Amino acid sequence: MFETVLIANRGEIALRVLRACKELGVRTAVVYSAADADSAAVRLADQAVRIGPASSRRSYLNAAAIVEAARQVGAQAVHPGYGFLSEDADFAEICADNGLTFIGPPPAVMAALADKSSARALMSRAGLPLSPGSVAPVPTAAAAAEVAEAVGYPVIVKAAAGGGGRGMTVVHTPGELRRAYARTRAAAQAAFGDDRVYVERYLTEARHVEVQVLCDAHGNGVHLGTRDCSVQRRHQKLVEEAPAPALPAAVLDTIAETALRGALEVGFVGAGTLEFLVDAEEKFHFLEINCRIQVEHPVTEMVTGIDLVHEQLHIAAGVPLRWRQEEIRLHGVAVECRVNTEDPARGFAPTPGRLERFTPPGGPFTRVDTHASAGYLVGPWYDSLLAKVIVWAPDRELALNRLERALDEFDIAGPGVHTTIPFVRRVLDDAAFRKGRYTTGLVDRLLAAPARGPAATPAPRTAPAADPDATHRRTR
Repeated sequence: MFETVLIANRGEIALRVLRACKELGVRTAVVYSAADADSAAVRLADQAVRIGPASSRRSYLNAAAIVEAARQVGAQAVHPGYGFLSEDADFAEICADNGLTFIGPPPAVMAALADKSSARALMSRAGLPLSPGSVAPVPTAAAAAEVAEAVGYPVIVKAAAGGGGRGMTVVHTPGELRRAYARTRAAAQAAFGDDRVYVERYLTEARHVEVQVLCDAHGNGVHLGTRDCSVQRRHQKLVEEAPAPALPAAVLDTIAETALRGALEVGFVGAGTLEFLVDAEEKFHFLEINCRIQVEHPVTEMVTGIDLVHEQLHIAAGVPLRWRQEEIRLHGVAVECRVNTEDPARGFAPTPGRLERFTPPGGPFTRVDTHASAGYLVGPWYDSLLAKVIVWAPDRELALNRLERALDEFDIAGPGVHTTIPFVRRVLDDAAFRKGRYTTGLVDRLLAAPARGPAATPAPRTAPAADPDATHRRTR
């Protein structure tokens, strides 16, 4: 195992990685910007190095400063968390050139998979089903129109270098395509420095199902079941659960086994996630692979009892995978909601401000991953994720009830600060969601409908099944 790991991130994920390192006896160092000087990660780390001003381009995206910080603290490895440089193949290669282990897949594998078009081609060769569309980038609007005509509208134009829900435009008619193509290319260039795009059929009523995999450098791999991430706004997730509900076990098993086969075929190493769309006929289509820990990883941890960050560290240190597929067991249901400082009534616009009150929920089988506290300043410089509330229960109905109870307890207040909690409560009250029969169109449907008042009648509920905890205790 490593002696010292540098954590090249901020917020709740920096704190999450720091805690995992400490549990394994690994010395921790974090980098921080001027805006994060008083952060919880800086306070709890063994060592902290300031790498720049608040601007992420001059701090958390500054590869040279991060490598220099690793040298200063004597780190052997760098954990990138998610976002920022976590899927930057050039950064992974810079780490390798400087004798640092990048906690993620090898740079060549990262480069091939971080490019969404390249990943589609690789997974197609590995036998994974794709959504109809182009495999290679489409160089002109005319070429995009040819693909769209062949697969049928609506289509989605996607940045080849995209990620995090950015660089995507849905096109419903031929008349919209030329402008959408130009707009997506411009947005991709601005966000990723790469204007290549591809086109695929857009499935309007689909489920977004993903599979967590762990693969080591010795050719071993396991999958840890599925997650449903269909509750999204602007292609960014709000609520996630494991396992994916209301789909036959045989379908879920096939998706998971196919995902693992694809990951092993392309030489993936580390913790990764393969994402799929599942259509109304329960056919699944490969979307992309994420070469990092996911924001929603806690729901997988809760149903498997496996600490994914621990496994990342062991794999990066060269330890053979510590699990066999037959040892992976899923227990119960876990649901996570993201608490963002955003105002859903204004298109989920960020609402920075100082928190006067911040009291997270507690109680059995309730986990809150956060870096915030009373007095914390939510700045305008970074992602608006403030906390994640994750609950576990032996069945889905009780898990949803438990999440509602937890959100009722969460007390967050500050001048001008809004959160997504009220909107998540609308999701939890939705009849289709309660039945587990929802799609990626759920959020748009709720936004189009008037919000119900406090006196409105909630969706019908059934009594939760008897809790087997009387005979089977779990801490995850």
